[in-house]
Amino acid sequence: MNRIPEAEVLRYTAFSGDPEGGNPAGVVLDASGLDDAAMLAIAAELGYSESAFLTGPGATDGSTGRGYTIRYFSPKAEVPFCGHATVATAIALGERNGPGDLVLTTRAGTVPVTVTRDGAELRVTLTSVEPHVTDIAPDDLAEALAALDWPDADLDPALPPRIAYAGNRHLVLAAGSRERLADLDYDFARLEALMHRLDLTTVQLVWRESQSVFHVRDPFPVGGVVEDPATGAAAAAFGAYLRERSLVPDAAVVTLHQGEDMGRPGTLTVELRPGDARVRVSGTGTRIPAAE
Repeated sequence: MNRIPEAEVLRYTAFSGDPEGGNPAGVVLDASGLDDAAMLAIAAELGYSESAFLTGPGATDGSTGRGYTIRYFSPKAEVPFCGHATVATAIALGERNGPGDLVLTTRAGTVPVTVTRDGAELRVTLTSVEPHVTDIAPDDLAEALAALDWPDADLDPALPPRIAYAGNRHLVLAAGSRERLADLDYDFARLEALMHRLDLTTVQLVWRESQSVFHVRDPFPVGGVVEDPATGAAAAAFGAYLRERSLVPDAAVVTLHQGEDMGRPGTLTVELRPGDARVRVSGTGTRIPAAE
């Protein structure tokens, strides 16, 4: 039986206008009275990959944007930043307050967010914290591939493995074919142990369909979830990876398709701007109706 009061915990999906698509998140718009244990318990009971909690007012950037302090919890632990739960929260606030600018104070840093109306839908654009990309040690890469049961020959040599950060750390691995990406059956405990050791939030598995279109999947065992359906933080990190590897122009808009292999299709848009290291990730979202 659901023990979470509906008036306190909202359910939204991000990166899809269909409640059956995208990535669901719990949203608590007033978590000021909740301690860490209560927030973790709510996230665990919901069972979504992450839930977001507005814990109080936050700093603004000097603009008219409303400021909030936000925290994110998976069913297992707190995470510094979550893109899809940010989108879900912004959609919830946009429905109540209308489109506009928000400034979210996260444990990873300040994240500006803009909510706009796109026809009948609200669309959210978040701007990441300053990203960076680092190498992965050969032994760690070998362990990741062993946990995934991916042979070296199945990788795309044009997109070499790297660890990318835009609020969280994500290991980027590129499949050489769509079939390789679709066949995901990994050793949960083995990959989880490696990810804890490397402080990874997800593994960003990608396949390049065209110059600006990718299909992605994100194993998330450290959060207690086999796979994340649509991962905004990893999308931002991947944008930084594409820039660092000069795989796209300085000004680029990239489309990521995620969740198709899980039956929860979603679309994430990644934008890179010349002279601005931060990465913008945008998408739609919608309320998930309460179960009857």
